[in-house]
Amino acid sequence: MENQNVYEKSVTLKNILKFAIPTIAMSVFMSFYTMVDGFFVSNLIGTNALSAINLTAPIIQLVTAISTMLATGGSAVIMKKMGEQKREEANQNFTFLILVNVVVGLIMCSVGYMAMDTIFSSMNLSVDVEMYCVQYLSHYLLFTVPILLMNNFTLYMIASEKATLSLICSVSGGVLNMILDYIFIAVFDMGIKGAALATGMGYSVTAIVGLFIFNNKKNLLHFTKPRFRFKVLFRAATNGCSEMATAFVTGIVTMMFNWTMLTFVGEDGVAAVTIIMYVLMFASSLYTGYTYGVAPMISFYYGEKNYQKLKKLIKISIRVIAVISIVTVLASFFLTKPLVSIFAHPDNPVYSLAITGNQICTVALFFIGFNIFTSGMFTALSNGIISAILAFSRSFVLMMITMLVLPVLFGVNGIWLATPVAEFMALALSLGMFIKYKKRYQY
Repeated sequence: MENQNVYEKSVTLKNILKFAIPTIAMSVFMSFYTMVDGFFVSNLIGTNALSAINLTAPIIQLVTAISTMLATGGSAVIMKKMGEQKREEANQNFTFLILVNVVVGLIMCSVGYMAMDTIFSSMNLSVDVEMYCVQYLSHYLLFTVPILLMNNFTLYMIASEKATLSLICSVSGGVLNMILDYIFIAVFDMGIKGAALATGMGYSVTAIVGLFIFNNKKNLLHFTKPRFRFKVLFRAATNGCSEMATAFVTGIVTMMFNWTMLTFVGEDGVAAVTIIMYVLMFASSLYTGYTYGVAPMISFYYGEKNYQKLKKLIKISIRVIAVISIVTVLASFFLTKPLVSIFAHPDNPVYSLAITGNQICTVALFFIGFNIFTSGMFTALSNGIISAILAFSRSFVLMMITMLVLPVLFGVNGIWLATPVAEFMALALSLGMFIKYKKRYQY
């Protein structure tokens, strides 16, 4: 079988990168066209609209958190079954989890519409920014189900040795998003509503292609008559709870960032936070893309009990993450001004805020890579509890501590310091768990 041959190849840097590079490219491109959204919005509408996108981000992250949990946790559970040669059961579970995602999407879409007016009216925003928030989110939520399917199909294409197709879908969706951004905002003058529609349509490409691809019985993973095994749902949920926790608490931490910036600086500070998040997201996408790329291999070798390959894969992966970390830190630091100037002109007060913020936050890139990989590794090893502890501690507990303490001590610079300090503390926890469980999983 074609997919078997891929997993049976020797574990070398060359073979790992062949498997992971399409996923890395896809992840980077997805973050890139999110940045393009920001570019069109900030330059064609204004930095107030850019602030609104960041203010809606926590709600969007909360809406997609459950889907992220089912996608990552389900992928590990299903590929472990594949490694155990239980293919029919794996496909039944796959179909069941996709149906669950559709139901979740419909529920979360409804909740989002009911809650958004109350949320934005409680923030004491200016009239323009609040209007932008409502317009953006109300149009974005129309695509909730396709976006959740995109989250799932992206990972399942990778697991099915179709990472290149997943990349093509992401690139196609990204290009469509960019074109529609210009058409809807610059040509049709639809404002921030056009940006939301362009983003939703771009994300929908992978969902539409996935429906056709996974309907083909020749694929390793394909739709079949589902079996409603709630044990599988529980395992997927517990195994992927770290990823849900990451998405969930990222939304909460983003709210905290926004509220703190509104207190210290105002809406210009929120726009600056948005720019820094774009830069960090772009760099972090390299780590995330690599981790998603090798996760099916980790799950397969663990299910197969091939500890020699598993150990070699983890060892090479640590070296790859270290190299990426050094490169991203240097690039982010030396390219700070060109990156920030894409979104804000030097005469805009947002510009100087974002320059200082990016130079401080760049330090976090030394630690983020290993933290992301370690959490993803434990998910792939079907140890969702440890993965969740790492993700929750890193994304919420430590971030909340630094966000509450450092701004009091250092003002605005303390807000920027919160991320690198929290990531450094998370690194110590990740290393501790990595060493503790090394003997158990034999990596």
